[in-house]
Amino acid sequence: MSLKDIINPLSVWKHAAKEPWTIKNPLTERPGADNYRGFHQNNFDKCIGCGSCEEICQNAAIDMVPVEGQESKDGNSGLRPKIDYGRCCWCALCVDICPTGALTMSNEYTWISDNAEDFRFVPGSDKTKWQNNEKGYKRDEKIALIDFDRIDMGELHPENRDKSFIEIVKGYNKEQAMKEAERCLECGLCTATCPAHMDIPAYIAAIREDDIENAFRILYETNPLPEICGRICTHRCEDACALHHNGEALAIRWLKRYIADQIPPEKYAEVLGTEHLADDRLDKKVAIIGAGPSGLSAAYYLAVMGYQVKIFEALPNSGGMMRYGIPDYRLPYEQIDKDIDYILSLGVEVQFDTRIGIDITLEQLHADFDAVFAGTGLHLGRSTRIPGSEHARVYFATDLLREVTLGNEIDLAKKIVVIGGGNVAMDITRTLARLQNQAYGEVNVVATSLETEDIMPADREEIVEAREEKALIIPGWGPKEIEIENGQIKGLHAVKCLSVFDEAGSFSPKFDDNQKKFFEADMIVESIGQGMDLSYISDNLKAGLDFNARGRIKVNDGFQSDLKWLFVGGDIIQGPDVIHGIANGHIAANAIDKYLNGNKEKA
Repeated sequence: MSLKDIINPLSVWKHAAKEPWTIKNPLTERPGADNYRGFHQNNFDKCIGCGSCEEICQNAAIDMVPVEGQESKDGNSGLRPKIDYGRCCWCALCVDICPTGALTMSNEYTWISDNAEDFRFVPGSDKTKWQNNEKGYKRDEKIALIDFDRIDMGELHPENRDKSFIEIVKGYNKEQAMKEAERCLECGLCTATCPAHMDIPAYIAAIREDDIENAFRILYETNPLPEICGRICTHRCEDACALHHNGEALAIRWLKRYIADQIPPEKYAEVLGTEHLADDRLDKKVAIIGAGPSGLSAAYYLAVMGYQVKIFEALPNSGGMMRYGIPDYRLPYEQIDKDIDYILSLGVEVQFDTRIGIDITLEQLHADFDAVFAGTGLHLGRSTRIPGSEHARVYFATDLLREVTLGNEIDLAKKIVVIGGGNVAMDITRTLARLQNQAYGEVNVVATSLETEDIMPADREEIVEAREEKALIIPGWGPKEIEIENGQIKGLHAVKCLSVFDEAGSFSPKFDDNQKKFFEADMIVESIGQGMDLSYISDNLKAGLDFNARGRIKVNDGFQSDLKWLFVGGDIIQGPDVIHGIANGHIAANAIDKYLNGNKEKA
C-alpha cells in the first residue's frame, strides 16, 4: 500500500466544516433535465389524429379518442391520443413517429393523485400545468423513424417531349414502388378523403408484400378505372397524407398506376374472378347515358351484379372527357382502352354516335329499360362574354381538345392566348404549344388567369411542365376586351386582378383598371370552366325534376332523381373530376340494384 492510498481517505474530512446541500422538497424543487422524457404534451394546432402514435406503442398505452371541439375533416380524423401511464414506459417512440411534430414530452415527471383514472388523460385537452412546457423531449429532426422524401418519378425531359404526344411520366419500377410503399404510415386519412373511399393502406401494404394480384383486387373493390385514375386522378388523398406536413406526401396516385401496369389485360378476368360473368345475365336492363367515368363505373358494378347494361354514347369512342378532354401525353389512349375493354368484356354493350334527345328520346329509354343512369359530363365551354369574344377565331378549350383527339386538323395560329388557370387551360396550352412546335418550330402561346399563381386551380406540376415546354404562364390578369382590327384579332386587353373571391369565399373579382396589359394574339382560347348540356331531357320530364340554384339536378344519396327510374351522376352532379365520377357511378349502381329489387320509390 502506498502513502497516497493511506492519505486519500483522510482527505474527505476537509468537507466536514462545509454546510450540507439538502433538497428539502425533491418533488417540487428538482426539475428534470431539459431533454427529460416526462409527461406528454400535444399541440392540437398540429395534431391531425393520424394514430401513428397508437400504432407504434408496444404497450397499448395510447388510444385514439374523440375530443370535444375537434371535428373530423379532410386530412384530420378529429381523434386525439389518450395516454395510459399505467402502461406507458416512456420509450418516446410515439414522439419519434409523430409526422407533424405535435406530440412531445415535457420535462415534468412528478404527478401526485389518489385517483388512478387521473393517469389516463388526453394531452392538449385535459389541462395540466406542463401542457406548454418548452423543455422536454421532442422528435429529433435529424434522426427520424419516418422517411419524408418521396421516391422520384422518372419522366421525359422537356426537350424530348415538347414536340410529341408521347406519355411524359414513365412510372415506377418494382424497386421504386416498394421503397415508396415502405413510407406509408397506414393512418387511413387518405381513404377518408378519397371520394371513392379506396382502401389505400391495404393496396399499398400489398405492394410491400409483393402481392400485386391482391392489390389489383383491392383497387377494383371501389375503382374499375385504375389505369386511368393512376395517371390523371386529382389525388386529393395526397393532400391529406400525414407525411406532407413535414415532407412529401406518399405518391398514392403513382403507386395505383404501378399496380395496374403490372397486370396484363388478358389476366384481368382471371385475377378478378370474372371469367364466366358475361354468360349469366339477369332479366333486368339498365341504360346508361354517357361512356365517361361515372357511366363506366356504374356499368362495371351493375355488370358484376348480373344486370344487362347498355351504354349510349354521343361520340365515336368511350371515355368521355378522359379521352376527349385530356391530352395523350398525360393519358395515352391505349391505357384508357385497357380499363374500358375489360368492362365491355363483362357483357356491357355500347352504342356509339347516338345522341339521346335526338337519335333516341329519354322517354324511349325509360320504356325500354328498367332504370336509366345519366352521366353526361361537362362538354360545353363557357365564354368570358367580353367584347370580341364572338369572333370566329375565339375557341373553347373543350372543343379544340376534342378535335385533336378525333384526329381533325384545327386552326393553329402563330400567336395564341389562353384565358384560364385550371387543368383544362394547362392541357390546351400544352397541346397548342406542341402543335406550334411541330408546325412552326417555335412556341408562342400565353396562358393568363384571374388567379395569381399561388391560387391557380391547376395542379402545380401542370404549370411547371407547361413552362418547361416554352409556354408562358402569366397569372393575375382579368380579360377585358379582344381587340379586332379589319376583322382580325390583334390581341387581348387585360387589367390587374386584385382578388378573385370576397371575404365569404364567393367569386367576386376586383380589378385595378389603372394597371393594364396587352397580350398580342391572332387567336384566343377560352378555358374558364365547362357547362352541362341537359337538352336531352324534354320539358315534360324536366317538370318532374327538381333543380338547385346552379341548375344541377337534385338527387338523393343514391343519386336517384325525383323521377325514380332516373339516376344522375358524374360531373353534372359533383366534381368535375374523374374520381368523383367513379364514386358516383359505384354508389348509383348499388342504389339501382336496391331500386330494381323491391323499393321502387326510393333507393
